[in-house]
Amino acid sequence: MKRQSDRTDLLRGTLDLLILRTLELRPLHGVAIAERIRQVTQGTFVVQPGSLFPALHRLEHEAWIAGAWTTNAEKRRVKSYRLTAAGRRHLAVQRREWDRIVTAVAQVLETG
Repeated sequence: MKRQSDRTDLLRGTLDLLILRTLELRPLHGVAIAERIRQVTQGTFVVQPGSLFPALHRLEHEAWIAGAWTTNAEKRRVKSYRLTAAGRRHLAVQRREWDRIVTAVAQVLETG
């Protein structure tokens, strides 16, 4: 398990990208989204509810995700989110932008 000091703060806009990518695979409720991000990043990114839920509301407002109330296995109401067609298009654009940023940062770091 990662120590607190091993965790990394998310860059502005990165959380949206991680949420959209996570929902590209299948619909999930909020806590499951955060858990999936934690699992995939091996604990490097631990998304707190105070960051996650405002991001979900923002993405839903932009119509990049759509939420629907469902009942989970424990018979509790949860809001599950799915990626919309507009969200898929936005994710594609954001992935290209992220690739451009990563390449540029790598060039700066490798320049001697």
